[in-house]
Amino acid sequence: MLRKTILDPDSADSIFMLRDVLFTEIQPIIKQGRPIIVLCIGTDRSTGDSLGPLVGDKLKCLVRNKISLYGNLEFPVHAKNINDVLIDINTIYDNPFIIAVDACLGSLQNVGKVIVESKPLHPGSAMDKNLPSVGDISITGVVNISGSMEFMVLQNTRLYTVMYLAESISKGIYHCILKSLGGKKTSLKYSKESSDIMQKTIL
Repeated sequence: MLRKTILDPDSADSIFMLRDVLFTEIQPIIKQGRPIIVLCIGTDRSTGDSLGPLVGDKLKCLVRNKISLYGNLEFPVHAKNINDVLIDINTIYDNPFIIAVDACLGSLQNVGKVIVESKPLHPGSAMDKNLPSVGDISITGVVNISGSMEFMVLQNTRLYTVMYLAESISKGIYHCILKSLGGKKTSLKYSKESSDIMQKTIL
């Protein structure tokens, strides 16, 4: 069981720390032959909530055999379609292992940091939305301070902070997949399925 790990993107080795933390968790999953889904949650309509789609956009070249990607700037996974996306994922894939990526609000000392845990994340919690918990592993980027008027806090989050976190998270995931599976790409089967589903569910 992965303990809660907090990474500082300012640290020179943060990308490789994220790579190794994820590698330890997904290597047994890959050996079991289970498909791995990287599910990037959020919307490009809010600066603070755009972390997931930005990570998804940076990982478009990630798709490998048994590795699938959902959520990017073109086809974001957000509050209005996440239920449909999860239904489709569980219909298409047999016992998928989901790495969920999302933005969150947190304490002042954790703003700008990445939190990795082996438990589901709760999308929309900052906005009091009743959405399903998702993920076998959660990767959250703390984009701003939690507290009152969180909708406004997300809207007024610095894009620089979100972009910086997205760069660190995407590189960590990418290097983990390279370490796990190498650089060989598979056919477009998985990425095409992801695109088809997102085109169907986007609102």
